[in-house]
Amino acid sequence: MDAFYASVEQRDQPALRGRPVAVGGARQRGVVAAASYEARQFGVRSAMPSVTAQRLCPELIFVKPRFEVYKAVSRQIRAIFAEYTPLIEPLSLDEAYLDVTQNLPGLASATQIAREIRAKIWEQTQLTASAGISYNKFLAKLASDFRKPNGQFVIRPEQGPDFVAGLDVGAFHGIGPATARRLNELGIFTGRDLRSQPEAWLRQHFGKAGGYYYAIARAEDHRPVVPDRVRKSVGSETTFPQDLTTIEELIDGLQPCLDEVWEYCQRADVLARTVTVKVKYADFQLITRSRTVLTPLASAAVLVQLSHELLRGLLPLPKGVRLLGASLSTLEPAGAVEGRQLSFGF
Repeated sequence: MDAFYASVEQRDQPALRGRPVAVGGARQRGVVAAASYEARQFGVRSAMPSVTAQRLCPELIFVKPRFEVYKAVSRQIRAIFAEYTPLIEPLSLDEAYLDVTQNLPGLASATQIAREIRAKIWEQTQLTASAGISYNKFLAKLASDFRKPNGQFVIRPEQGPDFVAGLDVGAFHGIGPATARRLNELGIFTGRDLRSQPEAWLRQHFGKAGGYYYAIARAEDHRPVVPDRVRKSVGSETTFPQDLTTIEELIDGLQPCLDEVWEYCQRADVLARTVTVKVKYADFQLITRSRTVLTPLASAAVLVQLSHELLRGLLPLPKGVRLLGASLSTLEPAGAVEGRQLSFGF
């Protein structure tokens, strides 16, 4: 979807159409969750501090997020996808992979399928979508950004290797800013540079990810589209109006995040074995501390105890804390855990 959250707000509030809009908080410690294309022209982007966004675009209009509305629209869009294929792998509320090799209408052209889906999304939601079409997930993801907004782009099998060769490595899905900088330091700036490196060399420098980089430099990606992916983690974080400076403030500030992730596990009927606490200091230095236990967390009290231990491990605080977050990972269905435990009975 094109600038999804912001586009929903512009759709529902006609006065916002054609104007620079940011979904998020305008307060001093606020963060932009999404930016309209009008705002992006000024350099405003998601995850940017709100004060920075306001400085770049003085006319920027901030709108509070309405996640229940975005989820409802996302369900509408998923229903359209399901008219064409059951092989749908959601990435987020506004993005998904679809395998249309065998599609329900029996259409021979993936390009036609993408065109029809985009038309139906517009008809039913008055929102625009862009599509990337190719023979694997990596290339389809790259292609989806080439005709935004409201367009589609195809990378055919004979075009894949050359297409990848000419791209900056920072544009590759799966290579973030930090990895791109490290690649640049090693003299690798483009897909062609990446392709010139032996797999053993890439694994030496980047571990398991080196094998992935070796493959995508050749436009190869054999990952299937996996419907109904099991969520691997859940997280929540809060930015505070004033810096926190005491352990008592940290404990109080983290509690809403712990409540939120635990409530998710209860609703989804999953259990977790890894707790991670995220801390961003006043100077934006970011650290995380994790604890993995052998037995899945049995109660909210255990989650609180482990999280507080991780917080106390940060003492004495070297500086004020502007953001706290908590996440749970190594998730698995509660029933599966119970089944394993029962298997030890006699």
